[in-house]
Amino acid sequence: MLVKNHGIETDPKCDVLHRYRRPSLPVFPRQLKLQKERETSLKREKGYGEESYLVALLLFLCFFSAGLSPTAQAIWLTLPSSGTKCVSEEIQNNVVVLADYVLVSDDHSHHPAISVKVTSPYGNILHHKENTTHGQFAFTTHEAGNYLACLWVDGHYQGGDVNVNLDWRTGIAAKDWESVARKEKIEGVELELRKLEGAVEAIHENLIYLKSREAEMRTVSERTNARVAWFSIMSLGICIAVSALQIWHLKRFFQKKKLI
Repeated sequence: MLVKNHGIETDPKCDVLHRYRRPSLPVFPRQLKLQKERETSLKREKGYGEESYLVALLLFLCFFSAGLSPTAQAIWLTLPSSGTKCVSEEIQNNVVVLADYVLVSDDHSHHPAISVKVTSPYGNILHHKENTTHGQFAFTTHEAGNYLACLWVDGHYQGGDVNVNLDWRTGIAAKDWESVARKEKIEGVELELRKLEGAVEAIHENLIYLKSREAEMRTVSERTNARVAWFSIMSLGICIAVSALQIWHLKRFFQKKKLI
């Protein structure tokens, strides 16, 4: 039912509902305190989430660097009485290499000796020692490529095979962290972070080296592709020329025989 009030039609029900609408309740101090505590807890949970994310990222970097960084490689070699065994590793430029080798013989009645020779990718001798049972060699690489370490038994030893332990370390694994810790007076977590920093730097250098190798391989591939394309074009041109020459020769032959 509509009621006219000064020329304006109004609905009494809507007016009553509007008139008796429940007013908004005042905010008490206790409610403000609970609201602030809730906001503080939400911020704290957000901060814990960010800290856990950073910890997870740090752990991921640790495992990633442990898997990709250069590490120590202890190798057991069995040397025959006559013959040579070699170990090679592809190492990039400007990398520290440190290795220890020890001869272990089961035959105590004879005392065999070995010879060790280490060469660079271009054939330069980096270490050569004869008639020895243990030793060490260290150098910094100046050439990128495969470095070769060859070992053989000296003399006319007939006592059977000889076992040699070769501890080959490169890059960050060859660094003496104990001396670094004593020199810079660091320990615990600080030392582990320094190791992690060194591992990350080694990974970065390795990625740069792989990037340069990839660029070289891409250049060689593009050059080879261009050569193959030109060879294909030349082969096709020679085939067309030979076919045209054969047709011309057969046409002249048939004309001389008055067959056409």
